[in-house]
This record gives sequence, C-alpha cells and structure tokens, in this order.
Amino acid sequence: MAKRVTRKPATSKRRPSKKKSSFFSAKFYVIVFFLALLCFGGYHYREALLYYFSFKSDKIAKEDKVYQARIFQVLQKHQDKVLGFDVSQYQGAIDWEEVDSVEGVKLDYVFVRATAGSDKVDLKFEDNWTNARKYKFIRGAYHYYRPNENSVEQAKNFIKNVKLQKGDFPPILDIERLPENQSMDSLQQGLKRWLELVDNHYKIKPIIYTNEKYYTDFLKEEFKGYTFWIANYNFFVENIKDDWLFWQFTEKARVEGIEEHVDLNIYNGTPKMLNYLTISN
Repeated sequence: MAKRVTRKPATSKRRPSKKKSSFFSAKFYVIVFFLALLCFGGYHYREALLYYFSFKSDKIAKEDKVYQARIFQVLQKHQDKVLGFDVSQYQGAIDWEEVDSVEGVKLDYVFVRATAGSDKVDLKFEDNWTNARKYKFIRGAYHYYRPNENSVEQAKNFIKNVKLQKGDFPPILDIERLPENQSMDSLQQGLKRWLELVDNHYKIKPIIYTNEKYYTDFLKEEFKGYTFWIANYNFFVENIKDDWLFWQFTEKARVEGIEEHVDLNIYNGTPKMLNYLTISN
C-alpha cells in the first residue's frame, strides 16, 4: 500500500495594503515638509527669534514670541512706512492712554469697526471712535458686510451710525465671506450698491478691505476704481505689494493698553501721503 503524504497548506505571504502604505507614505512626507518649514523658518527669523527668546519678557508665551519675531522683522523692512492698528468689541475695554507704539514704531492711525450687516452696531464703537480722536489717531470706520443680507439696509445702518469728520479716513467696506444663497455676480452687485450709497452720502470713495485670495479671485477686476486694504498673514510674506493701499500683516500683535491680540497694518506710503488720503473738509 502506497504511503499517504499529507500536504501542508501553503502559507501565503501577505503584501502590505496599498492603501495603508500610501497613507503612511503621505504622512511621512507631510511630517518632513513641516519639519523643513520649521527649520527654514527658524533660520530665516533667527535674529528676530534670538532677540525675543533672549531679551523679551518671560510673560510672553514661547509660541507667541514666534509671531512677535515676524512682526519685528516686517517692521524692520518697512521703516519708511506708517503703522496703524484696528479694533472692535473683541479687544474689550482699551486703556487709550497706554496705546502708543509696537516695537518702538509709533502707531499713527486706527480702524474701528462700526457696524455689521443690516442692524448690528459694534458694542465698543462709540467709545473707540471717540477715544481715537481724543488721543490724536487718524481714525477710520469700517462696516462688516454680511453677504446674505440686503445691501441697501446695510449701507443705511453704516450711514446712520457713523459721522465722519475732517481728518478721518474714507468709509471702509469689509468683505470676507462668500454668499450662501446667491451667486457671486449678485454679491458683487450688492457690494456696488453699498459703495455707491455710501459714496453719495459722504462724498468720498470708500476703501475696500478683504483678504488677498478674495481680492484676487472676486474683486480685483470688478472694482478697479477702488483702493484696497488687504489682509495677508502668511508667515513668509514680508513685503507690501504695490497695489495694496494698506496691508494687514498680522492678527497677533501685542499693544500696551490692549489685553487681547491686535491686528497691525502698514500704509503703502509716507506720512504726508497718508494725510492726503483723509477727508479734507
């Protein structure tokens, strides 16, 4: 009788899942990218970081010092420009007597949020608006535009609550959000209605505030006759662009007299040119 041979089942060598392998590969490259970015950033801002970590108050958190180091470096590159800030109810109660400068650079102007949408008035507007003038800052009032609310009512809200005087900046329209229930064409028409109504009331062309992407994608071509105040907080952007009237380059500034972080702005011109921008009568 022939001997019966029992065969063992072949063991299969499992290949690693492509999906799992791809995930870890992608994760690895992301980590490498951010480590490289951190190293480059640390080298790029080495002098400013050394300044902050070595000499600045320990009361400033380490992560905050990185933001302050960038602010320091940007200001060093724009010593011939004019520095300002902007405030709203989110900064809380401000000790205006203490507000003076950032990194030794004098603050000359302030943008104050006045209204939002068709019925909102900033809770600190009256106080901030009055004190800005009292403490000799050139002041500007801005309206936060809500895309899904009536543009005419929004213009009326701003006009009702903002009394501009000689020496103030032109009115400012702040547009940051995309519409939910209307097309971009419809939004642009609404913005134009707001601008026209406000222009007709104050007899001066408003300034438009937005972020750089919004400006490039939706406003630059459609609103060519207007000047723009642009927000760009990119850590490695250090220079104001030619077509920006103002550049809001950080939202992380520390200003004496204000407990919360503050936005800082650079005017693209000299102090004399800044005065020409204000209302003359």
